[in-house]
Amino acid sequence: MHSATEHQPHDTSQTRKATASGWIGSVLEYYDFFIYATAASLIFPQIFFPKGDPKTAIIASLATYGVGYVARPIGAFVLGHWGDTRGRKNVLITCMFLMGISTMGVGLLPTYDQVGVMAPVLLVILRLIQGFAVAGEISGASSMILEHAPFGRRGFYSSFTLQGVQFGQILAAAIFLPLAHYMPEDAFNSWGWRIPFLLSFAVIIVGYVIRREVEETPVFRKEAVAGERPTSPVIDAVKEDWRDMLRVVCMALMNVIPVVTSIFGAAYAVQPGYGIGFSKDVYLWIPVLGNILAVLVIPYVGKLSDKIGRKPPIIIGSVMAGLLSFAYLYAISIKNVPLAITMSLLMWGVVYQGYNAVFPSFYPELFRARNRVSAMAISQNLGTLVTAMLPAVFAAAAPPGAPDIPLMVGSITLAVTVIAALAALSARETFRIRTQDLGKRDALPVPKAEYDRIREQGNRNAKSARVSA
Repeated sequence: MHSATEHQPHDTSQTRKATASGWIGSVLEYYDFFIYATAASLIFPQIFFPKGDPKTAIIASLATYGVGYVARPIGAFVLGHWGDTRGRKNVLITCMFLMGISTMGVGLLPTYDQVGVMAPVLLVILRLIQGFAVAGEISGASSMILEHAPFGRRGFYSSFTLQGVQFGQILAAAIFLPLAHYMPEDAFNSWGWRIPFLLSFAVIIVGYVIRREVEETPVFRKEAVAGERPTSPVIDAVKEDWRDMLRVVCMALMNVIPVVTSIFGAAYAVQPGYGIGFSKDVYLWIPVLGNILAVLVIPYVGKLSDKIGRKPPIIIGSVMAGLLSFAYLYAISIKNVPLAITMSLLMWGVVYQGYNAVFPSFYPELFRARNRVSAMAISQNLGTLVTAMLPAVFAAAAPPGAPDIPLMVGSITLAVTVIAALAALSARETFRIRTQDLGKRDALPVPKAEYDRIREQGNRNAKSARVSA
């Protein structure tokens, strides 16, 4: 029988610091990543590509969004290796610097009218650097929080990684909204769009100050003291954990939902070729409101996964989000703003969070500490690479003028989310496995009664700590 204290080896202050670092780091990095996504849908077709063919410009601009994901598997191999051999903290600081510098570079690029084809070439190069950098963020931050979190509350604390991601999207749109609304269109298209990218200078400074204060995780320090750091964590992960890595690849296909909401949905709603005619500032509010609700929902779903398990929220959230994509796209097609907002709140703000809030704990729990960052980073980024090609696929399969665009894109989306749900169904449950036993296939879960007692004690300790603070 294991005592409660054995299951809670980390002090509360380090748990809070690790969670705050993961949250703020994700906000800053994904602010950078999603201002690019917003600009690729709203601005880049007009300024980085020839103006004579709107359809080609839309597809090309959305493809540059996908190019960032091409670099993510490469980044996952390199940054995952660093995270497992040099430490979680080390890799997170590296990711932040690469992301901030490449994002500032986008804000300084010349346009197609100024330098011709060199403009999209330089855009692609900087997007590749962005993709490389972001590849290690979620796996590194999730692993750091998970390894600092007390047993019975890993789902709750790890969910803050993705709450930070959603908040980063809110921040990205919040910067674009006043610019798109108040600036004259000519000024916005010529220089106003650059402002959010140049603000990444603040990302670098603030992020470094915060992340340098976080201690390395107890798990990594223990391996270092014992001389058990892996020399080839990537090779170890592929050899020993390829089945779970394949499951994560398939579950990561759930990135199709943010693609539908923020990328293809934006192009479908605002680009002249589709003829829907949403104004840019009105459409930007749709994902913003969904993300605001998601920020509120995520911690509750993470806490729920500590009670009922990781698999049920992921499976239900995946399938339901896929079904709601039909209604969301239909609302855009009939230019019904209230209905589009309602569907966004349901699909993105609530249902999708069944997956989104839980995978930051579920993915790293499938792997051992010695190759956790590598295994999660590689498999997750391979999955998101597939979905990153979908905006261009959607635009090609349902181009401007095509009939039944909501049906076509919705059907592809539902098929992808069903694959993700089936992958989760085939995985083993992890929420009652002791932290030191994660990744061991023969590890037995803590008996439910004992686990519930430990979890409730952890909840009481957290409440007492908040009252004391």
